[in-house]
Amino acid sequence: MTTTIERNPAVTGTAPSGQPPARTFRLARHSLALARRSLIKTIRTPEQLLDVTLQPVMFVVIFVYLLGGAISGSQSAYLKFLLPAIMVQSVMFAAVATGFSLNTDVKKGVFDRFRSLPIARSAPLIGSVLGDLARFVVSIAVLLGFGYAIGFRIGTNPLEALAACLLVIFFASAITWIFVLFGVIMREPGAVQGTAFLVLFPLTFGTNMMVPTDTLPGWLQAWVKINPVSDVMDAARALMTGGPVGDTVVKSLLWSVGIIVVFAPLAVRFYRRRV
Repeated sequence: MTTTIERNPAVTGTAPSGQPPARTFRLARHSLALARRSLIKTIRTPEQLLDVTLQPVMFVVIFVYLLGGAISGSQSAYLKFLLPAIMVQSVMFAAVATGFSLNTDVKKGVFDRFRSLPIARSAPLIGSVLGDLARFVVSIAVLLGFGYAIGFRIGTNPLEALAACLLVIFFASAITWIFVLFGVIMREPGAVQGTAFLVLFPLTFGTNMMVPTDTLPGWLQAWVKINPVSDVMDAARALMTGGPVGDTVVKSLLWSVGIIVVFAPLAVRFYRRRV
């Protein structure tokens, strides 16, 4: 007579110890696969990149050539002040498309199909955010290329300029989670876009993007000083054109991490409720 002995993984402890790393690996793998899907969709419809390429160029042309002489006395000096801030604004505007596209996919039933697959529930959201990083890179590359063509020059060194670009992309990725939350909550894509711009305009224009903070009215200075976008713009300026770096970079990183910690779990929670 043969006796079969069954081993309980909960007793031996071997299986549970391997589960968290395995789950993390699966989440990363599934998120990257869905990020690839998002990237392929962008490549196949390149007109989706018009807003992140033409819009920042238009802002630079309008502000530099209409206001540069009046504000800074020369257009070249104003270009040096303005372009790093426009870089921040452009990637923030580009982040709206993530929430818009997400809401469209939810309405079309694409995420119902994802729900039927053996993947982590948060993978589609993470994949959407990672996939749209390409939009930020394209926007920054086009803007810097155009700026160089009309006279902008980096005043520090290539490593600091690269650090500025990475900092701006990280902050934009954090802001994206706010629009992902809008995309999950709102019922129509148009509502996502409208609400997003209601948030973006005070965040981007209520800064020292176009003029120094000390030239603004007192009540507006109070808002600019607590606005996280102002810190990111100051950090980008310091890293690209010179100036004190430490405090603004640290504040920008802390704001980015804080936004992710708050809004990423909220987006995942409401996503699970909806789908």
